[in-house]
Amino acid sequence: MKDIQNLQDDRRISIRKVGVKTIPYPITVLDRQKKLQHTVATVDMYVNLPHHFKGTHMSRFVEILNRFHGKFDLQKIHLILQEMKEQLDAEAAHLEVRFPYFLERSTSNDAGMERYECRMHGSLQECVDLVMELTVPITLPKSLGRWGYAQVSVRFNEFIWLEDLISRVQQAIRAGAESASVESLCGQLGDALQATSEISWFRVEMENLADGCSTFATVESSLS
Repeated sequence: MKDIQNLQDDRRISIRKVGVKTIPYPITVLDRQKKLQHTVATVDMYVNLPHHFKGTHMSRFVEILNRFHGKFDLQKIHLILQEMKEQLDAEAAHLEVRFPYFLERSTSNDAGMERYECRMHGSLQECVDLVMELTVPITLPKSLGRWGYAQVSVRFNEFIWLEDLISRVQQAIRAGAESASVESLCGQLGDALQATSEISWFRVEMENLADGCSTFATVESSLS
């Protein structure tokens, strides 16, 4: 039987993205206090293919992922991307990993675990590009219930613990809690990230869950 996926394609139309989505997969995440935190991620894997291939076998994505079974952590994303690019003979490889991360609440009168939604997006063409996205829920002293969320996307130039990044976000929000507008809190958080040496680029979106609608503000900066 012919391998249709690997036949030459003379139409000269590049397939920009082909892959698989929403694969549930167990991963481990570094945890400063407990060393490792086990969680379940949702994984998207896709590649850019050159025009001379008709496509690729979708099962190969899962085969590559399964080679890292039991050893899949965020530090190995570059290895998975490299294998995807080489094994699928692709122009570029992309991997998106979305997972919940849990930390104990810091206040003694509010015991329990806080959940943070995280997303790591990695791309490999000539070199690896990694972006970590973190959603931090915001509750302010004068607000009834959840005030809103801060969505922070960063590129790193050196390692930083997820706990430290979350802590810096929360400290910046507490420092600006008196004014409590999306503009002021977004600016306060932007200033805090601007002073974080481990970060080379960031983007912040601050959202307030107001009655009947949501208000938001964004800021983005490259530090390198």
